[in-house]
Amino acid sequence: MVSTAFAPRFYRRYEGSWQRAGSVTGRNLAALQSAYWIHIISGFFEPLLYLLSIGVGVGALIGRIPLPGGTSVTYATYVAPAMLASSAMTGALTESTFNFFAKMKISKIFDGVLATPVSPMEVAFGELMWAMARGALYSAAFLAIMVIMHLTSAGLAAIAFGAALLVGFAFGSVGMALSTYVRGWQDFDLIGTTQVALFLFSATFTPLSAFHSATVRAIIQVSPLYHAVVLIRAITLDQMSVGLLVHVAYLVALAVIGLLVASRRMANQLLK
Repeated sequence: MVSTAFAPRFYRRYEGSWQRAGSVTGRNLAALQSAYWIHIISGFFEPLLYLLSIGVGVGALIGRIPLPGGTSVTYATYVAPAMLASSAMTGALTESTFNFFAKMKISKIFDGVLATPVSPMEVAFGELMWAMARGALYSAAFLAIMVIMHLTSAGLAAIAFGAALLVGFAFGSVGMALSTYVRGWQDFDLIGTTQVALFLFSATFTPLSAFHSATVRAIIQVSPLYHAVVLIRAITLDQMSVGLLVHVAYLVALAVIGLLVASRRMANQLLK
């Protein structure tokens, strides 16, 4: 009787929230300009150039990388999943930091949005969906390149695409949360530096065992990109196991915390 009485009301509330969050995403789609696609396309080439120059070029000098279980893969095959994770991170962070900050504190778009029935959480979720869309474009294009270069199979690429969406979701949430603390454009230099550090030291180009310091290895294992790299690399190399759920749980927790922080700080700063 309780479920019969309250389930329809709960469903209607849930459905309305999804629709309002979708309207925020739809607003971004409607506001697209032709020049915007140039920025999206340019963002795809950075990880691709790293793959070709380091994965293929330097990889010819390195040879094969040993994997757990006694097998080994070419260096390009080893690096490519890390470039995919980095691509998903870059796409999501670009949308959820620079563009989110501009809408919130420069153009004041969110002030107008929150004057409607849309709540801060729905704004944050709608913006997150938009950030994930950019990350999804990068991921899909990069996975197609990996399949063409025989760095993974089409079936494993499909599974890796789902993991890349989770990576975009996590980094998009964190990016929005960080943007609510940004005071001005100069603060984005700190975010950019952190992003480069994550890119270089998250087991992207070398195995974790290559770092001899236990402290350095512990710091790397805490970084979110490390968990994203390990997750996607295991999928594309067909080394999936139950242990990957730890990395999935880490990214899910990061996404939820980031989304909650972003929505709460938006409410505190805009609903005064």
